[in-house]
Amino acid sequence: MTVTDLYRGYIACLNNQDWQNLHRFVHDEVHYNGDRVRLAGYREMLERDFREIPDLYFDIQLQIAEPPFIASRLQFNCTPKGTFFGLPINGRKISFSENVFYEFLDDTIRNVWSVIDKAAIEAQL
Repeated sequence: MTVTDLYRGYIACLNNQDWQNLHRFVHDEVHYNGDRVRLAGYREMLERDFREIPDLYFDIQLQIAEPPFIASRLQFNCTPKGTFFGLPINGRKISFSENVFYEFLDDTIRNVWSVIDKAAIEAQL
């Protein structure tokens, strides 16, 4: 399986909230923006995101693979329930992008570097 196939499987896992199979895509020792969060911490972060944003959906707009790396631009059109990145969204529909880079090790995501376009969210408020 290519890293592109693995990445698309990972995104499907997130969108289906299939937490039982997250380990198939994410390394036990995963790092997020330089911090070692491990698989359990990464799963907790994702579960919290879905609790706070019930209509969260990861939409791949751009994907570039240079194994073992994937670069992706994700688009979100969602309705956070309360405060989001310190901003009082409180149920308003917002749109924003995330530029995210992944490094794979042993066919699982070992490192994630994410930058979310907070300015785009602020401009909608």
